[in-house]
Amino acid sequence: MTARGPAPFYAALGLIGGLYVALVAALLVADVAYTSPGHVARALASPEIRAAVWLSLLTCSASALLSVWVAVPLGYLLARTRFPGRAVVDLLVDVPVVLPPMVVGLSLLVLFQTPPGLALQRHLTVTYAVPAVVLAQFTVAAAFAVRTMRVTFEQISPRTEEVAMTLGCSRGRAFWLVTLPEAWRGVLTAGTLAWARSLGEFGPVLVFAGATRMRTEVLATTVFLELSTGDLEAALGVSLLMIGVAVVVLVLTRALGLREG
Repeated sequence: MTARGPAPFYAALGLIGGLYVALVAALLVADVAYTSPGHVARALASPEIRAAVWLSLLTCSASALLSVWVAVPLGYLLARTRFPGRAVVDLLVDVPVVLPPMVVGLSLLVLFQTPPGLALQRHLTVTYAVPAVVLAQFTVAAAFAVRTMRVTFEQISPRTEEVAMTLGCSRGRAFWLVTLPEAWRGVLTAGTLAWARSLGEFGPVLVFAGATRMRTEVLATTVFLELSTGDLEAALGVSLLMIGVAVVVLVLTRALGLREG
């Protein structure tokens, strides 16, 4: 019996995988075909949508910075150390990723109805305000940033850090002077992914911050609001803006040479 070449095997794999790739491509083509540059320009001419764009830029940037601030130390600890409760911490980091988005928003809402949450809100209004948007975005985006930083530190050999310590550096100084500069690609990738994830966050933002126009409306909730009023063209115009940003993020992530693990 003569063994057949690998072509049929690869063809079968390509057919199965190609169906999904074709679906994604068809979605993008349909959006572009249905929407014209005029729809995008009309959407951007709306004061409400322009306000949503600026608020999205502000909150996504704040969320990304907070995510990196948390992801660098936590990713390093998960990658390099074995501490009591590490498995529990590792599990909890993934919880915001696997929870339904609405549940994340509802959990945040309930948290700020507890005595500590109410005490905080006596000094800073969080619920249904801009801080709620940032916190809702950060809660989910930080999980992706932590995973990215963990992969980054796992890919960096600890040898250079150990050499620095033999030359007199403390563990902290070796981290700041040796390990962190080596991880700069991962830091940028984590920040970029967190920013993009924040931009697309909808469920937690809607439940915890609401979708009040000119106050807590961001681009993800703009799509929902435009659809709820039957303005499909405006919704697609905003969607194309978000797709464009997503493509830029993917290109930057590939250029930095590190993918989310």
